[in-house]
Order: sequence, then C-alpha cells, then structure tokens
Amino acid sequence: MAVRGMSGPPLRRGPRPLVLHLALALATRWAARMPPPCFAGSMPWSGAWPRSKVGRQEVRRIAAALAASGRPPEAFAAAVERALLDRDAALLAGIRAYRQHPYRRDLPAPPAVWAEGGSRLLDYGGDGRLGTVLVVPSLVNRAQVLDLLPGGSMLRHLAGAGLRTLLLDWGEPGPLERGFTLTDYIAGRLERGLAAAVGLAGQPLLLAGYCMGGLLGLAQAQRRPEGLRGLALLATPWDFWAEDPVRARGLGALLPVLEPLLQAAGALPVDALQALFAAQDPAGIAGKYRLFGRLDPAGERARRFVALEDWLNDGVALAAPVAREALGGWYGGNSPARGDWRVAGEPVAPERIALPAFLAIPSRDRIVPPASALALAARMPSALVHRAAAGHVGMVAGEAAETQLWRPLLAWVEALPGRPGGQPRRRPGRRA
Repeated sequence: MAVRGMSGPPLRRGPRPLVLHLALALATRWAARMPPPCFAGSMPWSGAWPRSKVGRQEVRRIAAALAASGRPPEAFAAAVERALLDRDAALLAGIRAYRQHPYRRDLPAPPAVWAEGGSRLLDYGGDGRLGTVLVVPSLVNRAQVLDLLPGGSMLRHLAGAGLRTLLLDWGEPGPLERGFTLTDYIAGRLERGLAAAVGLAGQPLLLAGYCMGGLLGLAQAQRRPEGLRGLALLATPWDFWAEDPVRARGLGALLPVLEPLLQAAGALPVDALQALFAAQDPAGIAGKYRLFGRLDPAGERARRFVALEDWLNDGVALAAPVAREALGGWYGGNSPARGDWRVAGEPVAPERIALPAFLAIPSRDRIVPPASALALAARMPSALVHRAAAGHVGMVAGEAAETQLWRPLLAWVEALPGRPGGQPRRRPGRRA
C-alpha cells in the first residue's frame, strides 16, 4: 500500500523490504567503522580483524602510508566517517527521489482471451505473419517487465514485428493456487493455457519462457511438443550449482527456517522473496539507489529505473509447495542438472526435445549465472545459443534490449523452417 504525501501522487513503498535494505546499509557502515588494531590502542591485536589476508595487508599498507605522511590515524578515521555519512545521505536521497518520482505506468492493458483461476491469457495482437508466440514468465515476479514502457516493451515489439503475441499472466496465487505444485502449474494450468493458445492460433506456435518461466516451458515442451514449432528459453537456469554451489545450498538450507511461514500463509510472501534476492547481493540495492539519486529525474534513464523498480517492488507470493520444490529441490538439491526433477512423474530431460530451440544467455546475469544456463545448452546441442551483452533484466527490458535480444529472437523466428506466410528458410547455425 502506497503512502500519500502532502500533495501529488502516493509515495511508493519500495525498495522492499525497506527496513532490510536500510539495515544492510547500516551494517555496512558499522563494519567499515570498526577500527583496525593498528589504529586503536585500546583494541588488542588478536588476528581476528580483519579476517582475510588481503584485508590485513591493506591495514598494514594504510598504516605505513599514514606514518610516512606524518598524518595521525585519527584524521584517517575522521575521513572514513565523513565518507560513510556521505554514502548514507546519498542512499536516503536516492530512495526519496524514487518514492516521489511522478512516473506512473499508463500502458493500456491487453484483452484477456482465456482465464482459469487467477491466471489469464493476454493477447498483445500482431498480424501473425511470423506465427504466434506464447510467452511464459516467472512465477515470482509479475510479467510487466516484458511490457515495461511505451517503446520499451518486448511483447509489443514482437507483436509489431508480425508475431501474434500471447502472454500467460499467472496472477496472484489464490486459495486454489496456494496448494499448487510445479506439476500443477506445468501439467495443469500451463498445459491448458497452451491448448487455448493453439486453438486461437489454429496451428502450432512458439513457446518462449523467461527465467523460471523457461524451466516451466521446457518441461511443457517435453510433455506436449505436438502443439509447438519452436522453443525459446531466455535466461533459463539449469545447473543451480554451476557457479556457486555453496550459495545455492545455502538457499536450500533456509527452507526449514521458512517452513513455519509457509505453513501459516500457504505461500512465501513477497517481502520474504525480496529478502532472499537482496541477500544474494547485499550492497546492490544501496549502490543503484545512490546512482539513481544523481540522475536527472526528467530523463529517460530515471524513468526506466523507476519503471523497473516499480515492477520489482510489486511482486507476487509463491505457492508454498512450489517454494519447497524450488528452494529445496532446485537450489538445495540441484535436481534439474542431476536428472531428479520430475513433472507428473517424468524426469525433465532437455536432450529429449527435438524442437528448434533458441537459448538467450546474458553474459552479466547475477540471477541466473551464465554457467547455469550454458549447462542447459550443453544438453540441447541443436539449439541456437545467443550470448547477450546484458544482465538478467537488462536483456529483456534494458536500454539495449532491442539489439541484445528482441532482434536476434525475431531473426531466429524468421529463419525457422515452415514459417507461416512464407517459404521455409535455412536455419542459422549454432553460435556461442
């Protein structure tokens, strides 16, 4: 719920959870203020601070530089304190500027052509000369990142280029969906939504999944390939232990801690999800808000930042059974890469999928590390691999998204054999 200011539009709530982000900033400041033993005579050297060898070397370097310049350690400590206060002030200014920014989303909503429970199939139009695509987003964020801004909407761009573009908007998990497993979502809701989309198209269509939606789409493509003519997987994870197995197992180990909350709410609440994301990059939120505070609030970069942050802060809860499968199975057990992830009793095996496939892998992705997505590409040797010079969100909604993803994706679609409204064209080769 937004808080209304003295005048103008309501203030935003974010960044969510705000208390956590402020606490992380304060913790960083507190840690930075801890005086090294060589600066504080009252603190005996115990070898415990700083903990790393590099840190201890840096302490010795600073102490030697101060001694050589004749400057007292107290002056250095005062300079550090001023710098920390400036950082805190910049963070608060950035958060205030975001919460007061006048931008409000005003894109017209597309019509719903099918609905079940809280989910809807939204029709973004398109003349269909390149066929039809059904886009499947993640379950943990709203799909509006794919329809962010006028001139900055991936879905409207695809529609304008000749693809009839349909989106499966999962919606909020209601009483029914809060009992859903991944099998319920894939073999149930997605399967029926896909059938409705094929019926509207009157022919096989393309299935495109983003992030977690890519995993759902992959499993669905294995189950029902007959309704599809191609599969696009955008920033889709597979090997959750590929880059940092300790961090992945750590997320899985949180499941017992979260279990009372899951049982009480029937879902993992939005703020809990946001806290999990924040924990992966504790300094990231503070850093980007400091940068935002220096932007021209009337500029395009500021408007895009606010639109993206509004999307991030307007998340959806995750059904408790899905949270258990994702945290415990995917992260804690690496079940996809180990061949243990099953949908409706069948193991999900990418090598069984014979459909033409397009795998977009952002090189600067912190949510789905490239190594995780490349492990999926290794299991699909006939797929076209597109390496985008972007991050996880930037690839689909950033300033360079059109060149980094939208155009390459359309080029792949145009080259598919048997494309609607034209003669078959030779499929491009694999690119790493």
